[in-house]
Amino acid sequence: MPLDPAAIACLQQVSTATLTTVLLKKGLRNVWLRGTRPLKSGQPRVVGPAFTLRFVPAREDLATPASWASPISTRAAIEDMADGVVAVADAMGITDAGIFGDILCARMVKRNVAGLVTDGVMRDASGVLSTGLPVWCDGIAAPPSVAGLTFVAWQQPIACGGVAVFPGDIIVADDDGAVVIPAALLDDVLKEAPEQERMEAWIMAEVARGVPLPGLYPMSAETKARYEAATKK
Repeated sequence: MPLDPAAIACLQQVSTATLTTVLLKKGLRNVWLRGTRPLKSGQPRVVGPAFTLRFVPAREDLATPASWASPISTRAAIEDMADGVVAVADAMGITDAGIFGDILCARMVKRNVAGLVTDGVMRDASGVLSTGLPVWCDGIAAPPSVAGLTFVAWQQPIACGGVAVFPGDIIVADDDGAVVIPAALLDDVLKEAPEQERMEAWIMAEVARGVPLPGLYPMSAETKARYEAATKK
């Protein structure tokens, strides 16, 4: 299901650091996908529903160049991607076989995919960068995916970076990596995350003018009253 444009606009103004704090307050500690670093610094913050891809360890009879033409292939999965999705690939943290290269990423751009997140690695680094697709991964490797992985499915629950990701969960990725927002919690996060950002911006302004941290962060009752008075203005 496409994500509401208003929700995208809201989350594009919220950092992944803030989102982890908001989700922690709701009891969710394991939402940051380990090993998902921006391939290029300064990439735009990306927001979209998760389109999941699953790899398993390579098996010699299945992980062959011929498998790229199979009905169950990364190529077929890309053709099933809708506008605005964030592709999330479970590569089991394998770092010596690149899951995608420049040709597949170029096709994802044509499919209007918002970005790619994986706990694995990419190949064809310069070519991938030239496509303009925002990518979060754990590095670069020259060998193709079949050197270490077998692609088995898309749009199934996966584990990426040690985090459970279900199709349709919301992915937000920025310079700090990628975070998953469970779809059932999206409305709550949309209500609370912007306020968390405003509060922390006010606290930063207080720090800048020399206010000591005790009672400021976290807020005491007195500080909270000052904050509420300031926000009303």
